[in-house]
Amino acid sequence: MVIPQLDGFLLTVCDNGYGKRTKVDEFPTKGRGGKGMIAIQASERNGPLVGATQLFAGDEIMLISDQGTMVRTRGDEISVVGRNTQGVRIIRLKENENLVSLARIAEPQEDDFIKSEVDSADVEGSTAD
Repeated sequence: MVIPQLDGFLLTVCDNGYGKRTKVDEFPTKGRGGKGMIAIQASERNGPLVGATQLFAGDEIMLISDQGTMVRTRGDEISVVGRNTQGVRIIRLKENENLVSLARIAEPQEDDFIKSEVDSADVEGSTAD
């Protein structure tokens, strides 16, 4: 489940290596009993939806196929298109190879570097009794 932040994009990827980024604000809030929204067309070309995640500027993604192909790419390189469209090819797969997973790799914040430097200093300064 994606809990959207309005400054991001929704990345959707399909079985045959196609996907797209769509602005989160293109998905209106629905109340209880809603029938859902089309995020990407699941066509013969695209195949079924594999996954969706929210991306922000500077994020990267990792795509993994059922035959072990792994591709890491910047999310900013994926086209931003409308909600009810098919998307673009984001990973080239071999025949009979399918996309099985995606993962968002967030851009590290400056605070993360400061914290890890402090943690490593604590480790180096500690001694065993």
